[in-house]
Amino acid sequence: MKSPWRFLALLIGAFVFLFPFYYMLIGSLQAEPDPSVKGAFPSPANLTGRNYAEIDTAINLGRSLLNSGIFTGGVILGTLVFGVLAGYALARLQFRGRGAVFGLMLLVQVIPFQLLTIPLYVMIVRSYGLADSYLGMIAPFAINSTAVFVFRQYFLQLPQELFDAARIDGANELNILWRVALPLVKPALLTGVLITFIGPWNEFLWPFLITKQQDLQPLAVSLSNYLTTVSARAANPFGAVLAGACVLAAPAVGLFTVFQRRFISQGIESGIKG
Repeated sequence: MKSPWRFLALLIGAFVFLFPFYYMLIGSLQAEPDPSVKGAFPSPANLTGRNYAEIDTAINLGRSLLNSGIFTGGVILGTLVFGVLAGYALARLQFRGRGAVFGLMLLVQVIPFQLLTIPLYVMIVRSYGLADSYLGMIAPFAINSTAVFVFRQYFLQLPQELFDAARIDGANELNILWRVALPLVKPALLTGVLITFIGPWNEFLWPFLITKQQDLQPLAVSLSNYLTTVSARAANPFGAVLAGACVLAAPAVGLFTVFQRRFISQGIESGIKG
């Protein structure tokens, strides 16, 4: 029988973790701001969706969500394609300098992106002319060294006999990767999606620098412009800020909620099979 104290501790921990999200949602629905603790339990008469309507009117919420979806989807696609190819090569192919390449990849992870902003901007905007384009936003994030590391570790766990048997049957490396390796590392693909999604979805600095046209700006940039220029003139600036935060956080929360059970079950099954 489980200890009631353990259950109580978990309940308190869950409350502490979830309360800021609850307060953010309730605050975004209030017609009149109430930043006190009492505001966490407002009367139904004080609840409205006007704050969200004001955001939609100010920044074209649907277009901003579409831009974020294209930006994030492009980054995820690039991460999966290049991450799988690079991870497979570092795990299963024998070539000179493989260890040096892997060490260099690990070194890249400790370099802050802010240090690369200026040279990337010069290269993407001036050299390639990709300002105000989806490709210009996506290109610097298309290869994720963390995802490469995750895929490499998964490929290393697979039995070498599977690859040897496929090569004996005459399969080339791409066929081995597609037909043998990928079906066995599905949890890695889901992991790659989850660890990649948050970065581009919440990314502000690079899209802000690379896009000047409002109809190309992702949600994070549009909300930042709204919060700094328009929200002060809103009927409820406090509710407008929280409404913007809810809109930005909702897709990420929904993604993790939907895929959490599948991700955990696949990870357990992979461990059992291994």
